[in-house]
Amino acid sequence: MDTRKSWDEYFMDLAYMAATRATCPRRHVGAVLTRNRKVLGTAYNGSPSGVDSCLDVGCMLHNYYETDENGVIQEKQKCIRTIHAEQNLLLFTDQEDRQGATIYVTDQPCWTCANLIANSGIAEVVYHRAYAKDYEKVARLFIQKDIEFRQMREYTPPTGVKVEFVD
Repeated sequence: MDTRKSWDEYFMDLAYMAATRATCPRRHVGAVLTRNRKVLGTAYNGSPSGVDSCLDVGCMLHNYYETDENGVIQEKQKCIRTIHAEQNLLLFTDQEDRQGATIYVTDQPCWTCANLIANSGIAEVVYHRAYAKDYEKVARLFIQKDIEFRQMREYTPPTGVKVEFVD
């Protein structure tokens, strides 16, 4: 009887391990690129290489306004120093490796990352934590591009792996 984790669980565990390297104190995100059950790359979110990170000097916050589902305008903040895990993964993997590959991400890609993924050759996106703000338009984009898009709802991150999440 095989009691090992599934491939999905194994690769998502690796994404969570990558997230532990994140230099964004607000949200730790990790990503893993796989094809044919082989790891082709890992990445996490953080500052550009050689630049002071948010852990070192604090977040470079930008204020913006967003209308919620009830039409109420809310002031929000986001860090503009951090490069997303998916962006780093695309920057540091070969285009050839991405063709037909699967990306495992701890968090659902935002709209910007989804657009980049749509042009990358990646065939499947698997994520754990939802990002409701962009879900509908990201899902529509991936359907249009014939990219499989699925959430691992029943997944539990590895014990002892601490990743921050501030919304």
